[in-house]
Amino acid sequence: MTTGTSAFDDTVSFDHRHIVLEDRDDVYVIGDVHGCLDALEALLETLELGGNDLAVFVGDLVRKGPESKAVLDRIRESPRLLSVRGNNERKLLEGEASLPGLDAADSRYLQSLPTAISWDGGVVVHGGVDPSRPLSTHSAGDVLTMRSPDGDGYEGPFWFETYEGPPRVFFGHTVLDAPIEREWAVGLDTGCVYGGKLTAYDVRRDRFHSVTGADHVERSSEKFVTLDGS
Repeated sequence: MTTGTSAFDDTVSFDHRHIVLEDRDDVYVIGDVHGCLDALEALLETLELGGNDLAVFVGDLVRKGPESKAVLDRIRESPRLLSVRGNNERKLLEGEASLPGLDAADSRYLQSLPTAISWDGGVVVHGGVDPSRPLSTHSAGDVLTMRSPDGDGYEGPFWFETYEGPPRVFFGHTVLDAPIEREWAVGLDTGCVYGGKLTAYDVRRDRFHSVTGADHVERSSEKFVTLDGS
C-alpha cells in the first residue's frame, strides 16, 4: 500500500494515515465489531478479500462482545485490514476501562491506530465531524466521539443530517437501525454486538454487505437511530 500526502494532511491537527486507493482493487469500510469474532469472520468470508484488496474499520474493535483479543489478533495480523481508533480503544489506552488477557503487543497495536484514515475524497473516522466548522478546527476528540454538535447523546440532531463535504465521511459510533448512505456521509455501526448486523461498504461499487451478529449485549432503546438513509 502506498501512503502519501494530500491537502487533507495540511489542514488537520489530528493524526491520520493517508492511503492511495489506486493501489488497491476492492476497498471496503467496516462498522463497529465490538469483540464479535464470529460476525467478523462471517463478513470477511462474504467479502472474499483478495491479495490486493483492503478493508478499513471505523474503530471500536473491542469491548462489549466476548472476543476482543481474538478480533485484535485477526485484524493486526493481516496487511489487508486497517483500523482507526474508536472511543473504546481510547478508553483502554487512557485507563478508563480494562480488558483481561490483552498483552503488550495488543497495547502497542492500539496505540498505533490513527484517529483517521484518509484518501482523496474520503476519510474514515469513528465518530464524525461538526458540519458548522472546517476540518482544520477539529481535534482528535471531536472526530472520535461526534454524534451531535450540540451534545454527545442520541437526542440529535445528528451531524450527518446536515454535513456537506467534501470529504465523504465514513463513520461508526452511532448505532443505526440500518446503514446510512448519503452523498457525503456513510454510517456503518448497525449494532452487531446488540444482535444487529456487522456492515461493510463497498467503496468501488457503492453498496453494502451485512451479516447478523449475536445478541451479546442488551441495547438501550435510547441508543437506537432510525433514519430513512437518504
